Amino acid sequence: MKTALRAGVAAMALLGLMTVTPAASAVGPGVNAEVETVQFAGGQSEGLVMAENAPAGTKEILESNTVAAAAAANVCGSGYTTSTGAARYGTYGTTYTWWNGTYSGSNHLYDRPICAVFFNDSSYTRYMGVRLEDNYTATADTEDFGAYSQYAGPVYQNKGYCGQAYSYMEEPSGKVVVDNLLAVGTCD
Repeated sequence: MKTALRAGVAAMALLGLMTVTPAASAVGPGVNAEVETVQFAGGQSEGLVMAENAPAGTKEILESNTVAAAAAANVCGSGYTTSTGAARYGTYGTTYTWWNGTYSGSNHLYDRPICAVFFNDSSYTRYMGVRLEDNYTATADTEDFGAYSQYAGPVYQNKGYCGQAYSYMEEPSGKVVVDNLLAVGTCD
């Protein structure tokens, strides 16, 4: 099932058939302090918004490949259209974290459901994975590791904001080429 989903997402992204619908809260009143619309070349935003305090470099990554950014948001599912971070690891892969505009508790900083996806940019099947840690030590991490040609994930945390997304990838020889952490938002 996961392989079929990966193939379908890749095909839709390549054909330009994929669209992202912005989360209702991302365009609703009073949210402007938390998100900004990402302006891509030609003025298209693909329905994506970016958390105001996303890590440095996130906007540039989203702007550099709108099809991949939209594909990553679609992999996470309906409503995950607010980017809380993105990191590119050379020519090997790109990790994206997304928020769906809702809250899982009363703390509006930490209690945001987060999704993470690690896209394989190498064009080859690699052993790779993504692990999402939330900001509470008592919660188990969620992860997806295996041999993938397109992406690892999606993985989710209900209180994932201010957490971390760990990305890992190996060459077929076993040489580690990606072993990095990405902050989910910028928090103290």
